[in-house]
Amino acid sequence: MPLRRAVTRVEMMPNVAEWHREMVRKGVDPQYVVRLDEPRREGGKCFWPVEVHAEGRLWWRYLVTPDGKTIRRQ
Repeated sequence: MPLRRAVTRVEMMPNVAEWHREMVRKGVDPQYVVRLDEPRREGGKCFWPVEVHAEGRLWWRYLVTPDGKTIRRQ
């Protein structure tokens, strides 16, 4: 499923994985949100915004292609 692939690719990034572990140690449940209502087109590719949330705030936002091969930090 492309949605899960986009989230997994972001979760597996070294800096995000480390941050996720730290949040879990603190007792915080990190959340990953794919914003299908805000797709972007850049360089002829479609990107889905994937937001990383915890503690009630947005930590990072990435743009991920549906195939998961290209990730850009926004």
